[in-house]
Amino acid sequence: MKPASFIYRSAEYRSGSEAATFTPASKRHFSLRLMATTDLHVSLTGYDYYRDQDTMHMGLSRTAALIEQARSEATNHMLFDNGDILQGNPLGDYAAEHRYWHNEQTGEGVHPLIGLMNMLDYDAATLGNHEFNYGLAYLEQCIAGADFPYTNANVYEVKEERYQPLLAPYILLHRKLYDADGAAAELCVGVVGVVPPQIMNWDRKHLEGHIEALDMVIVAKQAVKEARQAGADIVVLLAHCGYAEEDTPTISENAVLPLSRLAGVDALFFGHAHKLFPGEEFAGRPGVDLEQGTIHGIPAAEPGVWGSHLGLIDLELEHTTEGWSVVTGRGTVRPIFDPVSNRALVEPIAALEQAAAEAHRKTLDYIHTPVGQLDVPLHSYFSLVTDTPVVQLINEAQRYAGARLLEQTPYAALPLLSAAAPFKTGGRYGPLHYTAIVPGGLTLQHMSDIYSYANTFCIVRLDGDEVREWLEWSAGLYTTLLADEEQQSLLDAAFSPFNFDVIDGLSYRIDVSVPPRYSAEGELLHADSHRIVDMTYKGEPVTAAMEFAVATNQYRAFSTPLANPDGQRVIVDAGVENREVLIDYVRQYEHIAPIADHNWSLCYGGEQSITSVHAVFQSSPDAREWLNQHPELAFVQLEPDGFATYRMSVPVKE
Repeated sequence: MKPASFIYRSAEYRSGSEAATFTPASKRHFSLRLMATTDLHVSLTGYDYYRDQDTMHMGLSRTAALIEQARSEATNHMLFDNGDILQGNPLGDYAAEHRYWHNEQTGEGVHPLIGLMNMLDYDAATLGNHEFNYGLAYLEQCIAGADFPYTNANVYEVKEERYQPLLAPYILLHRKLYDADGAAAELCVGVVGVVPPQIMNWDRKHLEGHIEALDMVIVAKQAVKEARQAGADIVVLLAHCGYAEEDTPTISENAVLPLSRLAGVDALFFGHAHKLFPGEEFAGRPGVDLEQGTIHGIPAAEPGVWGSHLGLIDLELEHTTEGWSVVTGRGTVRPIFDPVSNRALVEPIAALEQAAAEAHRKTLDYIHTPVGQLDVPLHSYFSLVTDTPVVQLINEAQRYAGARLLEQTPYAALPLLSAAAPFKTGGRYGPLHYTAIVPGGLTLQHMSDIYSYANTFCIVRLDGDEVREWLEWSAGLYTTLLADEEQQSLLDAAFSPFNFDVIDGLSYRIDVSVPPRYSAEGELLHADSHRIVDMTYKGEPVTAAMEFAVATNQYRAFSTPLANPDGQRVIVDAGVENREVLIDYVRQYEHIAPIADHNWSLCYGGEQSITSVHAVFQSSPDAREWLNQHPELAFVQLEPDGFATYRMSVPVKE
């Protein structure tokens, strides 16, 4: 790639050629509305390519209606994007694989999602981790089509042992603001963006030897300082990272809390975790004021995923001849859909739907490509509470591919296991976010539905104790159950379900009567606690002396310490997507009928005078159809948000 063309020549942008009209010496007050999207994941419109149907829950063409509405309410406004726009559904995969929108001869063309962003007149954007999934050359092609500048402060290109910024570490946007009387003044807005440094692990095959990603907090601190020195009156921080209760500037994936403490930051948009801030999930957490929408006093917003919400930060500014100051600020989010009334709150913008039509048509043709035949139904409704065929299928495909890759290596004799997680399990993505495939023809759309991430296939070598520790972390999905509680929650909302690995090839039980050994972030919580019990391989107890090869993906292999304790355990880095592994497996057998082998289950190792304990969890209302196959499960009630609550009877361990 050509780094010089990747970096903006100037980090300073003006909105027009007219000179600013400055206010008199007396104090003037101005309102400025900042808006942001985050984690759009190629959701141009409200079409769910995994389910192959329209939905009212997503799509930039609907978020655009909120943008228009928010602009109409404010004289002064700016619009930003916080990253993760290029990957996340089959449209993104197709656009990257075929690059039909890019003319190789002229080097011109606009990625379909960026084309919509151009129509909406974004002011600036930053990169998310998924921007790197398809390589640096593709990233450069995509952002070259943007009519707005990109910024990132913590990714550097390695050039002859020298570091230079991949993008402008900060940008300066000059905007003319108007007060209530129509008087104008020029405001210089500094914009700084950061991305998790874990991209170096997650997309190692694309990035190693080409770039380095540094700590977000340390680098942002310097970039904010430089933006201020360069003339920024206020600074907006676009942080593509989540919130975790870590308040020190470490090499963290979720550094919002320490970032919110940086001097010189006036507004903070964040994302990556697909959550809503302000929202009840953040109640009582350090630094958070939900009523005001601030973190450590800095107005902030995290507007969900797929364009489901628009993030808003409303600033009240004061201007004198001495300069600008922020008087107050408030962060909020606005939804495109109301789950209680089950209705859309806005209609999509027709011009954007029309602009997305070609990309949509090409994607539909692509995802309808036949792959094989399914002889049994597949669904993920209960994949977090019991073994299911949909996860079984992924693990069978990975073990099949792993055996072939290991055949001619020194590791061919190692027992081969496979680790896979259920990907579509509702949660913050809503009650429609489940895999549900009926018997019949399988297409590429179904393969994306089953394995919805662009992960690549890897194999790690671990001993028996290390495999156990991996499963101990995975078992952190569950709360600690009590024998005398009826309505206790089974699932810990802080634990991301896509981190709940089922390791196939072993048999084991998860004892939910004891506290989790690890936190959701993999930190040791209770050194004496062990949830994984009765773990065996071919009927024999698993010991530290045993060694295994475990098929997995690059996220686990390169960035999860409990799956790769010393960072040296990868024995195969295939570079092929796990989804392709799944597709090849289905094509090999043509007809498939996966059956869960129930190699794992939950148990309760506490009070022995009872036969089971009860806990509740949420899933789709459609899951009721399958309850006759699960006597341990029972329907409780429908919920206002569209989910249904179910009760599970967890057997007491003998």
